Amino acid sequence: MRKSLPLKKLLYSAAIAGGSLAGLFAYPEAALARVKLITLPVRERVEIQLDNAGATLVEEERVVPLVKGENQVDFSWANTQIDPNTIVFRVIAPIGEKMIDVKVLSVSYPPNEAALIWAVGSSDSGSVRVRVSYLLGNLNKSFNYRAVASKDEASLTLSQYMRLQNFANESFGSTGVWAGFGKRFLKPVGLNETKEMLMEKYEKVPIKKTYTCNPAEFDYLDRAQNKLRVPMHYVLKNDKANHLGLAPLQYGKVRIFIDGGGEGGTAFLGEDWGKFTPMDDEMKLYLGVAQDVVVKRTIDKNENKRIGGNVFNQEIVLKYEIENFKDTAVTLDIVENLRHIRNEVRGDTGRDVEWELGKLTTFEGGPDKEKSTFDQVVFHVKLPPRAKDGKADKKEHKLNVILKNEW
Repeated sequence: MRKSLPLKKLLYSAAIAGGSLAGLFAYPEAALARVKLITLPVRERVEIQLDNAGATLVEEERVVPLVKGENQVDFSWANTQIDPNTIVFRVIAPIGEKMIDVKVLSVSYPPNEAALIWAVGSSDSGSVRVRVSYLLGNLNKSFNYRAVASKDEASLTLSQYMRLQNFANESFGSTGVWAGFGKRFLKPVGLNETKEMLMEKYEKVPIKKTYTCNPAEFDYLDRAQNKLRVPMHYVLKNDKANHLGLAPLQYGKVRIFIDGGGEGGTAFLGEDWGKFTPMDDEMKLYLGVAQDVVVKRTIDKNENKRIGGNVFNQEIVLKYEIENFKDTAVTLDIVENLRHIRNEVRGDTGRDVEWELGKLTTFEGGPDKEKSTFDQVVFHVKLPPRAKDGKADKKEHKLNVILKNEW
C-alpha cells in the first residue's frame, strides 16, 4: 500500500489518451484514479506575503509542458488549510522563443476530494510558466523586540524580529518572505519549522524615562497611607527625528536591558508587550514601580453648591504630597480622570463630565494641552534630587476641580 503523503504537490503527466497529452498538478494518491503521473515539476519560485493579519498569501511558479489543444492541470491540497475560494491559476509567459496562446477554458471539482482541475487550451506545444496563488492557514507571524538602553538611559538600541511559524503541513524550499514592510527575506521554510529573522536594528533611539501616577489606571500602592503607585516607562517616538519612522512598530513582546557601560555586559530590566505604534505615535515600555518617588493623594475638599432645582456644582480639591528620594532630578506626570474623580466622591452617573479648573490649582504651567483630553488632565511636576543627607524636599500641590451641572 502506498504511504499517504501529507504535503500538497503539483504534478504533471505525459499520459496520452485519445492522442492528447495532459499536463497535471496533483497528489499521486488523489490523481492515480484519473491520470497516470510520471514526474514532479519543481517549484521555480515561491513567495509568502504576511502583510495581512488574518490571511497568508502564497504564490508559486512552476514550468509546465503543454500540448496543442486541451490540457488538464490538477491542483490538490489535502491536509493543508488552503482556502479553495482563493485559488487562482495564471499563465505568466511561454518558455523559449515560441509564442503560445494559452487560455483557461474551465474549472471542475472532483467529488469528495480537496482538489480542482483546470482545462487549459494551448495554441501549440511547448512549456509555459504558470503561477498558482492561494490563501493558506497556519502559516503565522509574530514580532518581538530586544531593547538595550544606554547606561545614562538617554537612548536605546531597538532590534525588531519577526518569527515565522509554519504549521501549514507543507514545506517550502527557497522562499521569498515579506511581512508587508521592511526587508524581503529569501529563506527555506521547513515543515513545522519556526524561524526568527532580524527585521531592523535601530541605533541611538532617544528615550524619555517617565514617572506617572494615575489613580484611575494604576490605583494605589498603599491605600491605607494614600500612597499612589508610580510606574516607570521608557517612551520612544516612532518618527525619523528619533531614528525610527520607517514603518509602524508591530505589537510584540519587548525584552528590556540596560548597558553596563564600563562594567561590561547588560542587565535585564524586564519585559513588556509593546503596542502597535503607528508613525509619529509613542510606544511606552513598562519598567516597574518606582520605590523612590513617593506620592500621597488625599481629598482635601468636597462641597456641593446648588445652582437651581436639584442641579448643583461640586467643588473638589485633591492634595498631593510628593517626595523624590532619587539622587537625580525627575519629572513626575500626574494624570487625573474626571469621571474617576466623580466616582470617588459621589458615584459615577454614566454621563460625560462637564468641568473646569478652580483657582486653588497650584501646578505650574497648567495642564499639558497635547496630552489632556475632554475628561482627563495631565500635569508635569519637576522634582529636585534628594539632599546629601538623604532627605527629600517635599513638594505639595493641589488640583481644584469643579464638576458642573450635576444632579
